[in-house]
Amino acid sequence: MGERRGTWERRPGGERPAPAGVRRVELEEALELRAPWRHACHALLYAPDPGLLFRRIPLRYAVLMQMRFDGRLGFPGGFVNLSDGSLEDGLNRELREELGEALAAFRVERTDYRNSYASSGPRVVAHFYAKRLTLEQLTAVERGAPLAQDHGLEVLGLVRVPLYTLQDGVGGLPAFLENTFIGTAREQLLEALQDLGLLESGSVLRP
Repeated sequence: MGERRGTWERRPGGERPAPAGVRRVELEEALELRAPWRHACHALLYAPDPGLLFRRIPLRYAVLMQMRFDGRLGFPGGFVNLSDGSLEDGLNRELREELGEALAAFRVERTDYRNSYASSGPRVVAHFYAKRLTLEQLTAVERGAPLAQDHGLEVLGLVRVPLYTLQDGVGGLPAFLENTFIGTAREQLLEALQDLGLLESGSVLRP
């Protein structure tokens, strides 16, 4: 089996359509939304990966997602309380609980912020970050995650996103995207893959 170039097409205008009942908001506006609104922060962790699948398919990057307790795919993170500090303070606490002590080697900062989406029902603002790591840091996260506080409870395990498309046109990223994702996680993934240049040059993405 071999790789073929992805045929994902990004819609004109750059941004992806949000799911029904969800709107994209600027960070300043999002931070003004207080109770009954709740704020959640999640992070995509990724690292350059020079590896080859079957000795010929470039992996390009290792990108982490996780299987949640509800059987859906999502990103590490969770609900944060703005009264306890910054979004990033809350996010890093959640990451430590879900991924373990390897998180002590780095911190997700405001410079890693990507976007925010507000959902009208329930009233949740989802803030999204993307943090570039070294491959050594990322594999340390993978090794330590089974020892984390929430492993086997809220988090059922980490998975890497396949960034290639096999010759059948289905295996790899297309098949991965057919899974069920929580909230805006699928849209956040696709947008990050495109904007961060994690896909093969010339690959484009469809919603």
